[in-house]
Amino acid sequence: MTDASLIRCPACGATNRVPREKIAQGLMPRCGRCKRPLGVDSEPVTVTDATFSDVVERAGLPVLLDAWAPWCAPCRMIAPVVDQLAKDMAGKVRVGKLNVDENPRTAARFDLRSIPTLLVIKDGREIDRIVGVQPKGEIVRRLERAIG
Repeated sequence: MTDASLIRCPACGATNRVPREKIAQGLMPRCGRCKRPLGVDSEPVTVTDATFSDVVERAGLPVLLDAWAPWCAPCRMIAPVVDQLAKDMAGKVRVGKLNVDENPRTAARFDLRSIPTLLVIKDGREIDRIVGVQPKGEIVRRLERAIG
């Protein structure tokens, strides 16, 4: 079972190995320990200052964090791409959205001075940063590096 994702159970914290093909088929994986649904994210998760640790640092997967603001036109341009990446890479990458206006602590922590900024975070550490609107292919290429 080499093509599998490791997904942490939000209920009991157990790490579960889930075949990616089952996720691609739309099957909902369950925790091997507590039998609760693992909740594979096929849509971006809203990240706040209060939830950053749980949603991003303890994800068990690489995280693509979209730092955005509602007034930002380029942010609105890239939003459909980010939404599609959440669907396409469900089980491989968790996708989150951080409104920088409403969450200044996390924005300051990562020194976010320009938006949109896409942060690639693995094991709680930033491993890549994509600033500005980029083509979907370039974002996928950089995410594949984080997964591999």
